Amino acid sequence: MSTVPNTRLIVVSGRSGSGKSTALHVLEDVGFTCIDNLPIGMLAVLFEHLQQGDASSPNKVAVGIDTRNVLGKLDQFPIILDRLKASGVNCEVLFLDASNNALIRRFSETRRRHPLSSESIDLKKAIALDLQLLEPIAAIASRHIDTSNMSLHQLRDLIKKQIAPETSGGMAVLFQSFAFKHGVPVDADFVFDVRCLPNPYWKKELRQYNGSDKPVIEFLDSQTEVAAMLADLNGFLSRWIPRYAATNRSYLTIAVGCTGGQHRSVYMCNQLTLQFTKQFSNIQVQHRELEN
Repeated sequence: MSTVPNTRLIVVSGRSGSGKSTALHVLEDVGFTCIDNLPIGMLAVLFEHLQQGDASSPNKVAVGIDTRNVLGKLDQFPIILDRLKASGVNCEVLFLDASNNALIRRFSETRRRHPLSSESIDLKKAIALDLQLLEPIAAIASRHIDTSNMSLHQLRDLIKKQIAPETSGGMAVLFQSFAFKHGVPVDADFVFDVRCLPNPYWKKELRQYNGSDKPVIEFLDSQTEVAAMLADLNGFLSRWIPRYAATNRSYLTIAVGCTGGQHRSVYMCNQLTLQFTKQFSNIQVQHRELEN
C-alpha cells in the first residue's frame, strides 16, 4: 500500500503502570494524533485510511499497544510493523518498563486494578505475565526507558527531549548522573564509575552543594585525577559516539555514577555535556538523584 508522505508512527508500549499514558499525553501535546489501546490488526487499516485522506490528514501518529489489546495476537506485531515500514511509514517503537517493586508500589498507591489480575492471578503474577506477553514488542523496540526512579515530570521531560520530533536532530545522546546506592539505570548503553575520584562530600564546607555549584566545580577542577578521567572519557566517547550514530541509532544513554549522585557524577556529566554539545546537535543531561 502507498502511504501519506512523511508519515511518522510511534508505537508506545510497556507494562501497565510504567507510564504509557503519560508518554501518549506528551506526544499529543506536541502535535501527534494519539490512539490508545488500538487493536494490532487495525494498524494497517489506520494507515490505509490516512493514505486515502487529503493533505490535512495527520502525518504524526502515536499508538498505544499493550496487553489490554482486545484482539490479542501480540506475536504478530513485528510482522505488521515490517509491512508498514516497507510501505514507507517511519516507524519507531518506544517501550516503557519499571522494576517489579516499582510497579507493585504504584498499583498499591493508586489502588488501581492491574488489567491482567483476577481471582486466580495476583498482582505479582499479573506483572510478570504482562512482560511475558509483551516480549514480541519489547524485543524490537528502538528505545527502552526504565521509569522505576522517574517522577512524572522527569518522564514528560525525557519524552519531549528524546522522542518529540522537533528535538530529534540526529542521534540523541543523554548524559545521566546517578547514585550507585540507588541502582544503575537499566537503560544505559554505557556506565562509568567515578567513585574513585576525590569526594567533595567529605569536605564539610562542600557537602551542602552539588556538582553544578561553583564551590564543588572549583574543587573538582583542581584535582589532577578528575582532569585525567575527564580526558579519558572525552577521548573514548569522541571515538565511539560517531560509530553508534553511523549505525542509525536514535538514542544513546551514557550513565555516570558516584556514591550519592550529588557531586562527582553531576560534575562529570555537566562537563561531558559541555564538551559534546560542541560536536553534536542533540546532547542532553539529566541528574537522576537531584531531580527526585
